Amino acid sequence: MTPFELAEPRTLREAAALLDTDEPSVRPIAGGTAVMLMMKMGVLRPARLVSLRSIEKQYSGIVSGPAGELRLGAMTTLSALERSAAALKHAAVISRALRSLSNVRVRNVATVGGHLAHADPHMDLPPVLIALGASVTTLAADASRTFPLEQLYAGYLETTLGRGELIAEVSVPRQGSRRAAYLKCTLRSADDWPALGVAVALDTDGAEVRDARIVVSAATDTPMRLAAAESALRSARVDDAALRRAGDAAADEAAIVSDVHGSAAYKRQLVRVYVARAVRAALAGNPETRD
Repeated sequence: MTPFELAEPRTLREAAALLDTDEPSVRPIAGGTAVMLMMKMGVLRPARLVSLRSIEKQYSGIVSGPAGELRLGAMTTLSALERSAAALKHAAVISRALRSLSNVRVRNVATVGGHLAHADPHMDLPPVLIALGASVTTLAADASRTFPLEQLYAGYLETTLGRGELIAEVSVPRQGSRRAAYLKCTLRSADDWPALGVAVALDTDGAEVRDARIVVSAATDTPMRLAAAESALRSARVDDAALRRAGDAAADEAAIVSDVHGSAAYKRQLVRVYVARAVRAALAGNPETRD
């Protein structure tokens, strides 16, 4: 690795100010699982790293908000989120998805904010949180904003974050009786990068779906909501015919890409099958994340 400067600000706003620079190689570092790997590979050669490990502790907590929402500080580790009783009660699908995310050594240091901001479409948490309707609050040196998590992603490894803008918090709205599931298809071990991830959240009335949110990832360049598949399920009774319509709509709508995990044609068929499976898993309360 090439030499670099390490800055250790005490506040998130101070960190944002240090990142608001014309030098494009300056990067923030939280858990460092992605940044250090990229540096070792020579893909990233930063002039300065801005460490977030000494910022305010409020950004490392998991709390319930006044409207029943779950608030996740950006510096919360994935292991802390996985073990959180509040998260398990709020939306058990979050904890279940994390159990097969990489390995425990990574989850012990990787943070929620870094995981989301890295914008690798193979990450497990973004589709789950998008399906749950999560929003992100960001902070810059002199401003802040809140927007739906699905608007964070602009392309492969690209976000809509501005220069000097950092994720501060993720808010997951109260789920009530909504049912959710996340399934992924991996070609080797359960914690391998997935060829496809599918997250669904359903608002049901008996056997009828009142509303649905369906998100695919890994097979696409960004986590992608599938409006046509959602529409195919909305106000429908869940049976084999409805699931076929939703799966076909999802396969037609998703912007599938080929990569080392499979061809676009192969992954399109996976989408067709896994959307139906994920809906069934959500309705059944299935704890499995890998099928």
